[in-house]
Amino acid sequence: MKTTGGTDDQKRRAGERAAAEVEDGDVVGLGTGSTAAHAIRALGRAVDEGLDVVGVPTSFDSRQLAREAGIPLRALDEIERIDLAIDGADQLDAALNAVKGGGAAHAREKVVDAAAERFVVVADPSKTAEALSHPVPVEVLPDARPAVERDVAALGGDPVLRRAERKDGPVVTDNGNLVLDCDFGAIAEPAALASDLAAVPGTVEHGLFVGLADAAYVGTDDGVEVRTRD
Repeated sequence: MKTTGGTDDQKRRAGERAAAEVEDGDVVGLGTGSTAAHAIRALGRAVDEGLDVVGVPTSFDSRQLAREAGIPLRALDEIERIDLAIDGADQLDAALNAVKGGGAAHAREKVVDAAAERFVVVADPSKTAEALSHPVPVEVLPDARPAVERDVAALGGDPVLRRAERKDGPVVTDNGNLVLDCDFGAIAEPAALASDLAAVPGTVEHGLFVGLADAAYVGTDDGVEVRTRD
């Protein structure tokens, strides 16, 4: 899983702190990214020790890692509830709004995170900011890309097609779509931008997670900072 910013120890502390919240019998949403990966590994160790949980993965990567960790898995349409979702973020603001999608899994992540009774973000200090300014990933239908790019530009954004690192051509999501990384600069009103992006025809999902997180665990060099939504 992609690792950017922060130290591995910071990420481990955050992931393990979130995993410690899981109780026997819980259905857990398993997020994507290097910090969420630590939570998945910690849950796998707890399962080895007898914890009874079911995981709902948000991506190919989280599914593979959970399988390796020995966590029983179910698809979203096979379960009736999600007790807790644990997921990372590319950036997290003071109000616990987040930009997600660095792993191009934000569409499935948002479905799982929004369905959960409780959603916690795990992060390292490099991901925190007073206000969001990270480019917003937007998953788009391939044929709609030019139209979406025009609409994003009209909203004040600078859309860039995400290119794959180890092959020629663009990144393709688990859903078979493309990703535009849309730079809006400092985002003064995340909720308004989220609404505007959701209304763009051809958009499958955007990476603004507004008002969804109940808490955030930010791993530091000597512990975990717990943040809650006011």
